[in-house]
Amino acid sequence: MIARMTERRALTILFADVSGSTRLFETHGDEVARRLVGCVLIALAEVAARHGGRVVKTIGDEIMCTFPGPVHGLLAATDMQRRIKGDAVFQQDNLAIRIGLHHGDVLIENDDVFGDAVNTAARMADKTLARRDQIVTTASTALGVSNTTGLRTRSLGAVRVLGKQAPIEIVDVLWQEDVAHVTTVQRVMQPVEECARAHLMLRFRSQVFELDEGAAFSIGRDPASSLVVETEWVSRNHALIEWKRGYFMLADRSTNGTWLKIGGDDELLVHRDESHLRRSGTISLGQAHQGDSVDLVHFQCAE
Repeated sequence: MIARMTERRALTILFADVSGSTRLFETHGDEVARRLVGCVLIALAEVAARHGGRVVKTIGDEIMCTFPGPVHGLLAATDMQRRIKGDAVFQQDNLAIRIGLHHGDVLIENDDVFGDAVNTAARMADKTLARRDQIVTTASTALGVSNTTGLRTRSLGAVRVLGKQAPIEIVDVLWQEDVAHVTTVQRVMQPVEECARAHLMLRFRSQVFELDEGAAFSIGRDPASSLVVETEWVSRNHALIEWKRGYFMLADRSTNGTWLKIGGDDELLVHRDESHLRRSGTISLGQAHQGDSVDLVHFQCAE
């Protein structure tokens, strides 16, 4: 019987996910795509090592690292973005990364890490929160990081994270040259003012709908739906958009599923599940996005 050594320690956990890999496999085939993704992960591991980080594991097109503290992780994240953006080969294939990180107590067991902090870090890197070329972290992770590092952040407000009862303040770490309208990381944790009521605008063909908090908006072939979409791949009661847990949620109830695309991110299939709507994007009902189809539902979130 093998003894399992366990230890509890405060670490910064970073997840970096390759954005655009799905399209890469479609255009180049499995072998070439896997080699290119592998090269990205190797480059990220090299950057992590330079900042005192340790690669815990790679999962498909994602890498998980730990760092001694927030400064190490945040600086590594910015260097990772610059490394990928500055590589001509990666840019030729439109590859990018999205990064999420969080600092907290973890349980270390046989070179792997577990715990709530790991789950929170993973959520920061999820495509529903982080976009390609973006670094998202919890505001608590940025707290105490001196502005002498040159790091700049922008508040993304409070979001609900799976497994957490209260919303978590998150920030966008700015690593590119354009840092207009941003604050230093030391100012992130100033008292947060109450936000204005959330607002969601939907546009389908020539129809425009505006939703406020508390609204429920149904989509489907059923004539009683808030938005009636009469195509064969759309279910009678296809999807529901409603305000819950602090933001607008899209819940799929269909047979064929709903595809959600936020900004320039890869589209996300939501099937008999739910996902929250952020910023702006498009919703494709019953089938994946087909270019600039007139059957797309466009959305714009504002607070």
